[in-house]
Amino acid sequence: MDILKSEADAVFRKAALRLVPLIVVMYIAAFLNRVNVGFAALTMNQDLGLTPEIYGFAAGIFFVGYFLFEVPSNLIMEKVGARLWLSRIMLTWAVISMANAFVWDKYSFYVVRFLLGVAEAGFYPGILLYFTYWFPSATRARILAIFCAGIPISNIIGAPLSTWLLGLEMHGLHGWQWMYILEAIPTFALGVIALWGLPDNPTKAGFLNPREKEVALAELAREPQAEVHGLGGMFADWRVWALMVPDFCIVFGIYALGFWMPQMIKGMGYTNSETGAIVMIPYLFSLIILWGMGVSSDRTGKRALHFSLSALIAAAGYTVAAVGGNDVIVIAGFCLVSGGVYAGLSTFWTVPPLFLGGTAAAGAFALINSVGNLSGFLAPYLMGWLRTHTGDHRIGLFMCVGVMILAAGSMQLLSKSVLRKR
Repeated sequence: MDILKSEADAVFRKAALRLVPLIVVMYIAAFLNRVNVGFAALTMNQDLGLTPEIYGFAAGIFFVGYFLFEVPSNLIMEKVGARLWLSRIMLTWAVISMANAFVWDKYSFYVVRFLLGVAEAGFYPGILLYFTYWFPSATRARILAIFCAGIPISNIIGAPLSTWLLGLEMHGLHGWQWMYILEAIPTFALGVIALWGLPDNPTKAGFLNPREKEVALAELAREPQAEVHGLGGMFADWRVWALMVPDFCIVFGIYALGFWMPQMIKGMGYTNSETGAIVMIPYLFSLIILWGMGVSSDRTGKRALHFSLSALIAAAGYTVAAVGGNDVIVIAGFCLVSGGVYAGLSTFWTVPPLFLGGTAAAGAFALINSVGNLSGFLAPYLMGWLRTHTGDHRIGLFMCVGVMILAAGSMQLLSKSVLRKR
């Protein structure tokens, strides 16, 4: 058995080296197409006459389309396979992201943002499901930490790139239009690559020999059997619905930061290029907390505790940013927020597989994620509404403190009443 475990570790390392880099790069490129609207807003809002409230609504309506099509998308992926479906998502996502360059008023902007959510629906929960086909639960928090690192990395790359592209004026197009067009090209290319680079499961992996496939399948078969497998059982299990609360809250913190931090930093008096450089700092810092929480979560197995600690780190960061005092303190607060919310996101998704499997896991990943991502509509809209009616970002930041505390508290309640049953 020790020899089998040693062999299995080697096979899973090989699979991780082969699959995870491609998936992370896909997520980096695709996520950039979701959030580059935050940088486009630095000049696009003025060109189109968008108020902060209109911008916040448009940024968030993406998640309405996402919500409506998330569960069907993930169920289709389970039927047709990850390779084909994830490629389809990337290709349509890229095309619609390019269409952002040609909006002309708030209504066309609303429509394109909504369609972008429809196109992307299923990507994130599809990857979560895909990892259950390939990696045992004991290593999944680290795998998810690497995957979720794609979000801050996309911002690290996107911040200077997007702000540089804002200054690109040629052929009658503004910089923000070129930004949408050029940043969608890698997403389209990766959608093509995914057709041959993402085998559906170990049995279809050309990079594994017959013995390696046998070892991987044997080790995955040793995983504890899930309590809930069917779609009906998933909908009837109250734990699935309860987990929406901490997920909704942590995602709220992600999008409140992502859609508004560039404007808050520019509001301190910095140029577009300086804003792009400064925005990189919190995302670079977040990688440290993200990886540390993932490793610690795998070593201790205390999934809920690590989620709650991450949420409290984010709450502390929002408090520091709101109280401020000077630019350095505010940016330090954003560093804590970034680390806390992304670490919380990665550790959260180690919890549902503790009791879900098969079609139940496919449906629940999509259902929880779709409801949680509705906060991606609510967070930017509320931040914009509060900014419009108070003239200050600080009220919105204090709102986020309360949401992060709710995230930590709700997961701890779940850990006492649900996870203990494991």
